[in-house]
Amino acid sequence: MCHVSRLSQESGRTSTKSGVSWTFSDSWQLCHPWDTVIKAAMRKYPNPMNPCVVGVDVVDRSLDTQGRLHSHRLLSTEWRLPTIVKAILGTSRTLTYIDEHSVVDPVEKKMVLCSTNISLTNLVSVDERLVYTPHHENPGETVLTQEAIITVKGVSLSSYLEGLMASTISSNARKGWDAIEWIIQNSESTIS
Repeated sequence: MCHVSRLSQESGRTSTKSGVSWTFSDSWQLCHPWDTVIKAAMRKYPNPMNPCVVGVDVVDRSLDTQGRLHSHRLLSTEWRLPTIVKAILGTSRTLTYIDEHSVVDPVEKKMVLCSTNISLTNLVSVDERLVYTPHHENPGETVLTQEAIITVKGVSLSSYLEGLMASTISSNARKGWDAIEWIIQNSESTIS
Protein backbone atom coordinates (compact mmCIF):
# COMPACT_ATOMS: atom_id res chain seq x y z
CA MET A 1 0.00 0.00 0.00
CA CYS A 2 1.17 3.48 -0.86
CA HIS A 3 1.89 6.22 1.66
CA VAL A 4 -0.18 9.39 1.85
CA SER A 5 1.28 12.45 3.51
CA ARG A 6 -0.20 15.83 4.39
CA LEU A 7 1.86 18.67 2.95
CA SER A 8 -0.03 21.59 4.57
CA GLN A 9 -3.31 22.59 6.22
CA GLU A 10 -4.92 25.98 6.91
CA SER A 11 -8.32 27.15 8.12
CA GLY A 12 -10.08 30.37 9.07
CA ARG A 13 -13.47 31.66 10.22
CA THR A 14 -15.45 34.82 9.40
CA SER A 15 -18.89 36.05 10.44
CA THR A 16 -21.29 37.80 8.07
CA LYS A 17 -24.87 39.10 8.30
CA SER A 18 -26.21 35.92 6.72
CA GLY A 19 -24.16 33.43 8.74
CA VAL A 20 -20.72 32.09 9.51
CA SER A 21 -18.14 31.09 6.88
CA TRP A 22 -15.28 28.73 7.43
CA THR A 23 -12.47 28.32 4.89
CA PHE A 24 -10.32 25.25 4.73
CA SER A 25 -7.35 24.31 2.59
CA ASP A 26 -5.31 21.16 2.65
CA SER A 27 -2.58 19.64 0.52
CA TRP A 28 -1.82 15.91 0.23
CA GLN A 29 0.77 13.80 -1.58
CA LEU A 30 0.16 10.28 -2.91
CA CYS A 31 2.84 7.98 -4.27
CA HIS A 32 1.18 7.16 -7.59
CA PRO A 33 1.67 8.91 -10.95
CA TRP A 34 -0.86 11.57 -11.94
CA ASP A 35 -2.38 9.48 -14.79
CA THR A 36 -3.09 6.57 -12.43
CA VAL A 37 -4.60 8.82 -9.76
CA ILE A 38 -6.85 10.64 -12.26
CA LYS A 39 -8.18 7.40 -13.74
CA ALA A 40 -9.01 6.23 -10.21
CA ALA A 41 -10.48 9.61 -9.19
CA MET A 42 -12.88 9.49 -12.13
CA ARG A 43 -14.09 6.08 -10.88
CA LYS A 44 -14.01 7.00 -7.18
CA TYR A 45 -17.66 6.21 -6.35
CA PRO A 46 -18.99 3.88 -5.10
CA ASN A 47 -16.34 2.79 -2.62
CA PRO A 48 -16.40 1.39 0.92
CA MET A 49 -14.55 4.41 2.37
CA ASN A 50 -17.31 6.91 1.43
CA PRO A 51 -20.61 5.07 2.00
CA CYS A 52 -22.46 8.38 2.32
CA VAL A 53 -22.27 8.78 -1.50
CA VAL A 54 -25.25 6.69 -2.55
CA GLY A 55 -25.50 7.67 -6.21
CA VAL A 56 -23.57 9.24 -9.09
CA ASP A 57 -25.21 10.43 -12.29
CA VAL A 58 -23.25 11.77 -15.26
CA VAL A 59 -25.17 14.79 -16.56
CA ASP A 60 -22.72 15.66 -19.34
CA ARG A 61 -19.25 14.63 -20.49
CA SER A 62 -17.39 16.08 -23.47
CA LEU A 63 -13.98 16.85 -24.94
CA ASP A 64 -13.10 20.41 -25.93
CA THR A 65 -10.91 21.39 -28.91
CA GLN A 66 -7.80 21.30 -26.69
CA GLY A 67 -8.42 17.68 -25.66
CA ARG A 68 -9.62 18.48 -22.13
CA LEU A 69 -12.32 16.25 -20.66
CA HIS A 70 -15.21 18.21 -19.11
CA SER A 71 -17.54 16.29 -16.80
CA HIS A 72 -20.69 17.37 -15.00
CA ARG A 73 -21.99 14.90 -12.42
CA LEU A 74 -24.71 14.90 -9.80
CA LEU A 75 -23.82 13.09 -6.56
CA SER A 76 -26.49 11.86 -4.13
CA THR A 77 -25.27 11.78 -0.53
CA GLU A 78 -26.83 10.69 2.73
CA TRP A 79 -26.03 12.99 5.67
CA ARG A 80 -26.09 11.23 8.99
CA LEU A 81 -27.35 14.01 11.26
CA PRO A 82 -28.41 13.27 14.84
CA THR A 83 -32.20 13.28 15.37
CA ILE A 84 -32.02 16.31 17.65
CA VAL A 85 -30.21 18.33 14.96
CA LYS A 86 -32.82 17.34 12.35
CA ALA A 87 -35.57 18.45 14.75
CA ILE A 88 -33.93 21.83 15.43
CA LEU A 89 -33.29 22.40 11.73
CA GLY A 90 -36.88 21.50 10.95
CA THR A 91 -36.04 18.84 8.40
CA SER A 92 -35.98 15.07 8.38
CA ARG A 93 -34.42 15.12 4.93
CA THR A 94 -30.87 13.84 4.93
CA LEU A 95 -30.53 12.89 1.25
CA THR A 96 -28.68 15.78 -0.39
CA TYR A 97 -27.39 16.49 -3.85
CA ILE A 98 -24.02 17.84 -4.94
CA ASP A 99 -23.32 19.46 -8.30
CA GLU A 100 -19.82 18.53 -9.50
CA HIS A 101 -17.88 19.91 -12.48
CA SER A 102 -14.40 18.71 -13.43
CA VAL A 103 -11.87 19.42 -16.16
CA VAL A 104 -9.05 16.97 -16.90
CA ASP A 105 -6.21 18.43 -18.95
CA PRO A 106 -3.94 15.55 -20.08
CA VAL A 107 -1.40 17.93 -21.69
CA GLU A 108 -0.93 20.19 -18.64
CA LYS A 109 -1.45 17.18 -16.35
CA LYS A 110 -3.99 18.94 -14.20
CA MET A 111 -7.45 18.01 -13.01
CA VAL A 112 -9.68 20.65 -11.40
CA LEU A 113 -12.88 19.50 -9.71
CA CYS A 114 -15.40 21.98 -8.24
CA SER A 115 -18.46 20.95 -6.29
CA THR A 116 -21.28 22.62 -4.39
CA ASN A 117 -24.34 21.34 -2.61
CA ILE A 118 -27.69 22.07 -4.25
CA SER A 119 -29.80 20.76 -1.35
CA LEU A 120 -30.27 22.43 2.04
CA THR A 121 -28.69 25.64 0.74
CA ASN A 122 -30.94 27.64 3.03
CA LEU A 123 -29.00 26.08 5.96
CA VAL A 124 -25.49 25.42 4.71
CA SER A 125 -23.44 25.90 1.54
CA VAL A 126 -20.28 23.91 0.87
CA ASP A 127 -18.15 24.98 -2.08
CA GLU A 128 -15.14 22.77 -2.67
CA ARG A 129 -12.30 22.89 -5.20
CA LEU A 130 -9.82 20.04 -5.73
CA VAL A 131 -6.73 20.32 -7.93
CA TYR A 132 -4.68 17.23 -8.84
CA THR A 133 -1.19 17.81 -10.28
CA PRO A 134 2.06 15.85 -10.51
CA HIS A 135 4.45 16.54 -7.63
CA HIS A 136 6.85 19.30 -8.78
CA GLU A 137 9.96 17.42 -7.57
CA ASN A 138 8.82 13.85 -8.15
CA PRO A 139 6.56 13.41 -11.21
CA GLY A 140 5.88 9.80 -10.14
CA GLU A 141 3.75 11.17 -7.28
CA THR A 142 0.59 13.27 -7.23
CA VAL A 143 -0.42 16.28 -5.14
CA LEU A 144 -4.01 17.12 -4.28
CA THR A 145 -4.79 20.66 -3.15
CA GLN A 146 -8.21 20.99 -1.58
CA GLU A 147 -10.02 24.23 -0.76
CA ALA A 148 -13.48 24.51 0.78
CA ILE A 149 -15.73 27.31 1.93
CA ILE A 150 -18.51 26.32 4.31
CA THR A 151 -21.22 28.87 5.05
CA VAL A 152 -23.77 28.12 7.77
CA LYS A 153 -26.78 30.40 7.42
CA GLY A 154 -28.81 31.87 10.26
CA VAL A 155 -29.38 28.84 12.46
CA SER A 156 -28.85 28.64 16.18
CA LEU A 157 -26.58 25.65 15.69
CA SER A 158 -24.13 27.46 13.42
CA SER A 159 -21.10 26.63 15.59
CA TYR A 160 -22.15 22.99 15.82
CA LEU A 161 -22.84 22.70 12.08
CA GLU A 162 -19.65 24.56 11.22
CA GLY A 163 -17.62 22.15 13.36
CA LEU A 164 -19.47 19.14 11.97
CA MET A 165 -18.91 20.20 8.35
CA ALA A 166 -15.27 21.12 9.00
CA SER A 167 -14.47 17.78 10.55
CA THR A 168 -16.43 15.97 7.82
CA ILE A 169 -14.49 17.69 5.02
CA SER A 170 -11.17 17.03 6.73
CA SER A 171 -12.07 13.39 7.34
CA ASN A 172 -13.43 12.96 3.81
CA ALA A 173 -10.18 14.28 2.32
CA ARG A 174 -8.29 11.37 3.84
CA LYS A 175 -11.11 8.96 2.95
CA GLY A 176 -10.92 10.25 -0.62
CA TRP A 177 -7.24 9.37 -0.89
CA ASP A 178 -7.91 6.00 0.75
CA ALA A 179 -10.68 5.39 -1.80
CA ILE A 180 -8.38 6.27 -4.71
CA GLU A 181 -5.73 3.93 -3.27
CA TRP A 182 -8.37 1.19 -2.88
CA ILE A 183 -9.51 1.63 -6.51
CA ILE A 184 -5.91 1.52 -7.76
CA GLN A 185 -5.14 -1.62 -5.73
CA ASN A 186 -8.40 -3.38 -6.70
CA SER A 187 -8.29 -2.64 -10.41
CA GLU A 188 -4.58 -2.49 -11.21
CA SER A 189 -5.11 -4.30 -14.50
CA THR A 190 -7.80 -1.92 -15.78
CA ILE A 191 -6.18 1.35 -14.60
CA SER A 192 -2.62 0.73 -15.75
